[in-house]
Parts: sequence; C-alpha cells; structure tokens
Amino acid sequence: MFNLKRVSKKAGLPPGTLVHIGKRRVEKVKITLIDYDEKQFQEREVKTVEECFPFKDTPTVTWINIDGIHDVDLIEKLGTHFDLHPLILEDIVNTEQRPKMEDMGDYIFTVLKMLDYDEKKDEISSEQVSLVLGSNFVISFHESERATLNPVRERIGKSKGRIRKMGADYLTYAIIDCIVDNYFAILEKIGEVIEDIEKDLVKTPTTETLQSIHKLKGEIISLRKATWPLREIVSGLERAETPLIRKPTRIYLRDVYDHTIQVIDSVESHRDIVSGMLDIYLSSLSNRMNEVMKVLTIFAAIFIPLTFVAGVYGMNFAFMPELNWRWGYPIALIIMVLAASAMLVYFKRKKWL
Repeated sequence: MFNLKRVSKKAGLPPGTLVHIGKRRVEKVKITLIDYDEKQFQEREVKTVEECFPFKDTPTVTWINIDGIHDVDLIEKLGTHFDLHPLILEDIVNTEQRPKMEDMGDYIFTVLKMLDYDEKKDEISSEQVSLVLGSNFVISFHESERATLNPVRERIGKSKGRIRKMGADYLTYAIIDCIVDNYFAILEKIGEVIEDIEKDLVKTPTTETLQSIHKLKGEIISLRKATWPLREIVSGLERAETPLIRKPTRIYLRDVYDHTIQVIDSVESHRDIVSGMLDIYLSSLSNRMNEVMKVLTIFAAIFIPLTFVAGVYGMNFAFMPELNWRWGYPIALIIMVLAASAMLVYFKRKKWL
C-alpha cells in the first residue's frame, strides 16, 4: 500500500513527466566520470553535468556514474544530450521499477536491484540501479553512493584483466557481474541467519523466533523479486541482435547467466527452508502443548480415585461403619497411596511417562 501511495504522485501527469518516486538517499548528487582506453585512464568527480557532454563521441570508453537521482533537472539535461527517450528518463527516477532490459536501438537500457546487508539494522537493503549502454559510453544511476562497484573501478584504474582492452559492453557486463556476485554474499548472510533460527527451533522456540522467521521470509520474498527477472535481463543481453554487444562479450554474459541461475536456485532453496521452519515452529508449539496436556491429564487421572475415596468418606453419614474404625483414617490414606502408585506403575508400563 505504501508503494502505491508513492506511485500515485504521478497520477494524471502526461507520459514522460519526470517525478522522483522513492526515498531521497543523499543530500547532494555526485557525478563521477571515468574515461579510459588500453593506454590511458582518468577518473574525477565533476561539479556540473555539462562537463560530461564532450565525452559522448570520444573514441575512448566513458563511464558516467550518478549517485542520487532526486535531481530531475540534472537527469533531464543528461538525457537530452545523450538522446535518451523521456520514458527511459521517467523509469530512471522511478525507484519502484521491476528489473528489466530494453533495446532502444542506439542504446540499451537496463534496470537492476542492488542489494546490500546492513549490519547495524540486521536487514537487507535494496536500491535501484539503472544502466544505459551506448556505443562508447555507460551511464549508471544509483540512489545513493555505495562501495559495491568499487572492484570494477579498481580493475579499471589498475588495468587488471581485460577490462581496459574491451569496450563499453564489457564494462556493462562487469557492472552486472559485480551486482550478481554481491547476491552470493547476501545469500551467505541469509544462510547464517537460517542456521541460527534452526538452533533456536530445536532448543526452545519463542515468539522472537517466530518474528525472526517472518522477517526472514519477507527478505527472501524481496530477494526473489530482485533475482528472478535477472535471468531474462542477462539472457536478453546475450541474445540481443545489436552491434552494441560484441561477440567476445556475449561469452561473459553467458557466464553471468549461469550465476543468476545459481542465485535463483539458492533463493528458492532458502525459501523452502524458511517455509519448512514455520511448519516446524507450529509443530514444536503443538508438541509442547501436547506434553503439557499429557502431564496435566496424568495428574488428573491419579487424583480421580483419591478424590473418590476422600469424597465417599467425607459424607459423614451416621450409619457409615468405617467412621467408627480406629484405623479408618490411616487405612484410607494407605488405599490412596496404593491407588496412586498402581496408576503410576501402569503409566510407566504403557510408556506414557
């Protein structure tokens, strides 16, 4: 319902109207420009978006990274210069987009979900990443500044691997691959949480355990929504009939596709485990309740004959012969003890105790 309220801000506006939908995660937009080829490399933070315009048609590969998408005027200026369709710009500033890939002819637009594990809040945080792949440039749009893509920047700066020898399509692959690889770290964290909850389930499950299961279930649902469309995205990039993605890069995209399948399998496996944990929790509560009821029933069964004896000799009628017996009281107590002992022995033989 909360998401619907945010999207409702665009109700009635014409298509292509730029309205930022989502949380403002940074105070000021940060623009980082990386330009490189096999021989040279430069990285700098630019103060205005206009400084990026000369790199549109350079022979080098240019990576323009935008941290913060709440400034719609800046997004519009950048989109106008790089000939991005208004509907694409609209999708960039709308953080409620489903992961997808669109081939626009002169460029390819991709939307992904970048996940990170917040140690302080002990939860998974998500933000939208939009990528625009051109013939010699890649523009990435982030909601906030994160360190997830630092390995890609390091590889470019130190000329590790073949990234400086390849084109903008390989840079797009490297960014997607880095995002997908981070999913494995998230899955590892979820696996550790599952192990901790399983230990609590075996020992003494509490209401806090149930809350942890429900929280984990919600996080896995969010993770599932982010990972399932990845298969379509990477497959679409690999099979796209476009000169923007060259044949050598398609092999690496195939490798990312295999990674996405592994991620999806792991997510589904965790989902089944969490669903089973909920059943185990309910079964555990039911078993504990049965044990309690069993103990109470045994106590009730033992005291039934004792109550009967005490009730009969508590009536105090005048002509009850046992009332005048000298040893009547101790005999009644002995009968009660024997009856209780006989029932305990019987329960033991039946293995009810």
